[in-house]
Amino acid sequence: MSLRDLIAGVRIRQIKKSMESDTLSFPGVLLKPKHVLVCLPGGLRELTLVKQLLPMIADLFKPADISLLSMPGMRVNDIFPRKGFQILSPTVDQITWTGLPKKSYIEMLQGHKFDLVLDLNLESSKFTSGILLNLPHAVRIGRGNHLGNPFYNLEIKTRFLRDERNIYRSLLETIDAMKNSGSQSENRLNN
Repeated sequence: MSLRDLIAGVRIRQIKKSMESDTLSFPGVLLKPKHVLVCLPGGLRELTLVKQLLPMIADLFKPADISLLSMPGMRVNDIFPRKGFQILSPTVDQITWTGLPKKSYIEMLQGHKFDLVLDLNLESSKFTSGILLNLPHAVRIGRGNHLGNPFYNLEIKTRFLRDERNIYRSLLETIDAMKNSGSQSENRLNN
């Protein structure tokens, strides 16, 4: 483990200790998000798979504003369509020496008032962990099949371990099923 990773790990633990999450009621909090942040993976193969699932993501969270957050230094503007999505591509000067997002970048993200964050990273990322920990009022959703730091309010475990396409599809289908069960319950209460 490098000095950089060690310092980043200490900082993440400090942020985690001071973090206070809101109490959430599932599936109700999934029904009508207004501002969604999708944390994109760092690998090109995974980015290609996520690009194919963008229509499903847009439909799943309709009519919310959806922002796509790339990993630092990655330019995804040429890969991903701009129509319907805001693309946030942090530059290298917006992260610290340890790989965590700088305070000014966090403040910019907090200004968007994201109420749902969908982490599509299949590997742990210090940058994404820093983002998740600094958006404590948002619903934070991620994959649950790995030993990771518990930065999510909702971890979705799939039966797929290495099939990225099916991992993503299963994650989105589970969110959709939860939303549909919540909508049906809400409709029964209103009738």
